[in-house]
Amino acid sequence: MVDLWLEKALSDTNPAARGARSDYDLNGDGDGDAPKTPVRQAAVLVPIVRHDQGETILLTKRTDNLAKHAGQVSFPGGSIDAVDDDAVAAALRETREEIGLTADYVNIHGMLDIYRTGTGFEISPIVGTVRPGFTLAVEPNEVAETFEVPLEFVMDRRNHQRQSAVWQGRRRHYYAMPFGEYFIWGATAAMLVNLVDVMEAAREGV
Repeated sequence: MVDLWLEKALSDTNPAARGARSDYDLNGDGDGDAPKTPVRQAAVLVPIVRHDQGETILLTKRTDNLAKHAGQVSFPGGSIDAVDDDAVAAALRETREEIGLTADYVNIHGMLDIYRTGTGFEISPIVGTVRPGFTLAVEPNEVAETFEVPLEFVMDRRNHQRQSAVWQGRRRHYYAMPFGEYFIWGATAAMLVNLVDVMEAAREGV
């Protein structure tokens, strides 16, 4: 059932908003303060694991020694390189390199809205369902651990918090989804909200 839901959610006929989102959408200025030319193109995999007892979303927690986004919760993924044919290829390659999940376990359904970050990345979130039975092998220099969040938790709007902090002298607002010991926030939380947006828009008739 979730496959049919995703196919409709990510189709061109879905009435949900499509296009680009950014770190600034919750602050009333849209992309006004976002970099006009992204420094780097990136792609992440939004992996929905199809367990018999219910779907989950597989996430990573970055190591504390990274130059950027150290210790943060994120999707597996990274920069789109010259060796990649497209964003899907980049997301699958980075996922394999970071956590050892290979493409033969993943069924790609489509892409969420492109997400622009204040640090100069333009991220393509690639949504795929994952067949259970895989074995993960994390890259210890990049990933401290992996964990799974029930899709039901993500779909519950009561878990979509709006928080704020002062950054570069201005108060900025962002999404957060605290889950147990894990603090999901920023771009990752915003892309999950986008996933809920498009799935809710496609709910009728599935």
